[in-house]
Amino acid sequence: MSTMRPGAGPRGPMAGMFGAPPAKSKDFKGSLKRLLRELGPERRTISLVLSLITVSVVIGSFGPRILGHATNEIFYGFLGRRMQSGVSKAQAISNLRQQGQDRLADMLERSSVIPGAGVDFAAVRSLLLLAVALYVISSLFMWVQAYLMAGVTQRSVFRLRRLAEEKIGRLPLSYFDTQSRGDLLSRVTNDIDNISQSLQQGLSQILNSLLTVISILIMMVWISPELALVSLIAVPLSVFLSIRIAKRSQREFIAQWDWTGKLNGHVEEMHTGHALVKVFGRQEEAIEEFSELNQKLRSSSFRAQFMSSIIQPTTALVSNLIYVAIAVLGGYRVATGSMSLGDVQAFIQYSRQFAMPLAQIAGLMSSIQSGVASAERLFALLDAPEEVPDTSTPKSIDRARGEVIFESVSFSYVDQQPLIENLNLHVRPGQTVAIVGPTGAGKTTLVNLIMRFYDVNGGRITLDGSDIRSFTRDDLRGQFGMVLQDTWLFEGSLQDNIAFGSSDPSHEKVIAAALAANIDHFVRSLPNGYGSMVSDDNSAVSNGERQLITIARAFMADPAILILDEATSSVDTRTEVLVQQAMSKLRKGRTSFVIAHRLSTIRDADTILVMDTGKIIEQGRHEELMAKHGFYFDMYASQFAGAIEE
Repeated sequence: MSTMRPGAGPRGPMAGMFGAPPAKSKDFKGSLKRLLRELGPERRTISLVLSLITVSVVIGSFGPRILGHATNEIFYGFLGRRMQSGVSKAQAISNLRQQGQDRLADMLERSSVIPGAGVDFAAVRSLLLLAVALYVISSLFMWVQAYLMAGVTQRSVFRLRRLAEEKIGRLPLSYFDTQSRGDLLSRVTNDIDNISQSLQQGLSQILNSLLTVISILIMMVWISPELALVSLIAVPLSVFLSIRIAKRSQREFIAQWDWTGKLNGHVEEMHTGHALVKVFGRQEEAIEEFSELNQKLRSSSFRAQFMSSIIQPTTALVSNLIYVAIAVLGGYRVATGSMSLGDVQAFIQYSRQFAMPLAQIAGLMSSIQSGVASAERLFALLDAPEEVPDTSTPKSIDRARGEVIFESVSFSYVDQQPLIENLNLHVRPGQTVAIVGPTGAGKTTLVNLIMRFYDVNGGRITLDGSDIRSFTRDDLRGQFGMVLQDTWLFEGSLQDNIAFGSSDPSHEKVIAAALAANIDHFVRSLPNGYGSMVSDDNSAVSNGERQLITIARAFMADPAILILDEATSSVDTRTEVLVQQAMSKLRKGRTSFVIAHRLSTIRDADTILVMDTGKIIEQGRHEELMAKHGFYFDMYASQFAGAIEE
């Protein structure tokens, strides 16, 4: 049986039903800055994108101004057509003042009306064509930057996925002991996808909106500084309201993604342990936990989406109020002749465009907040403590002889709770060492220490006379082959599964390994033989057959040292014979560590270690230990009372 790490806690069907509520964002600004730093390799492309957006916005900002000139041409032409021809503009204005129409006279005085002349349609056509050309060029630049920005986003997300995958390879086994697999998968898949969506939607749009605000503000000041000042009232008011709402919605987005991870973890566990859930009648409890997690996710998602969605209507309300004020003041200034109709029209267009990017920025806040919340979860994974780095001057090792020595080894999973203390053991090359003892005695821990899944707290372990810490972990683990109680098959062909880990996966060697593992007859009975597809949850392959496949995999790897961890505990008696025969062939000429619960399987071991509470309390061959009538004798007697009587 595997030794549970103290403090890890259960991960069963009901684990976490009453878990702690999601944590709030620890550092929104810091996480956002770090996410932007991840775009560092794309500086040149982002600079080009920024240039394209700038040119596009500047060109597009002249559109309303040109349309305002076209409106003036039409309006002044309409007024000129109604005026008496043959008189000068000054005479026409003088006549209007004599008639008491001072406001109309003031308006004409500041205009370019020609009495008697109609609309200059050629000028209007030229202005409209110029406006269309500017808008087309502006759109073309925006299309190009969108294409470039898509590449920036996907390359950045590609790097984040690679960093996450590499990080998982550097994390110690203790990290996975305390993490839900579903939540871990959610960070590497859902959260990174959410970051991708936020970058794609938010980054270029925010740059575009900010530049649009600046360019439009310049145009508005150019047309009328007084009206521009009125428009600026919307900026601090909108920003203030947006920040107040955004702070609240950010907490809800953190909660949303936290509960998403917990729900994924629960679903993954229920899928993996589906048969056990049914056997023990825990369907109702599993559904109840799912409903509770789903309800919490629904509530946090609702609050997050609602809070973020009211930002845009709020800023739109402020913008509409400012729009009304500008329309009234602009109309008054046209009537008094202090502004032309075209300028007022252009200014109103600018004021609406000025409000639009502010509303867009407000609307994008929900996407940005959600993306930063996901980034914070991903960065927590990337910042998790890693394994102790390999030595900078590692020793090389080709193929070990198999001598393993424990010298005064001490180890504990949790401080102040020692598990193994002052353990000494000498295993000679080619020996088979069986490790037995009650659950929690430290049997699997011993194997984990040999392979450096954990590092010892005191003493040292040597392989062929060299401290195992003097090798790289990859070189060290390359000397070992493992056959575990929990078999694992990946989705692929039987040939690929058997050849997994082999440097020479030829078909002939796969067949030889299958023959040695007594699995060739089963494989050939399948419709597609060695090309048959299997997976970890494939019900067409029994537990015993899966175990034989993993033994064939070990044959293919041809390790110097073999570890067998309860390899026959979950198979029937007939299959156990086949497994034992295969393992006997596999152990030949190799140093072997066998963790066994069925004591009948280790009677021929060179040395049997009896462990209890992290200590070796008895050691010797089967006959020697039986003669002592000690702990091993009692364990054996409890399993084979009939054999003892004989």
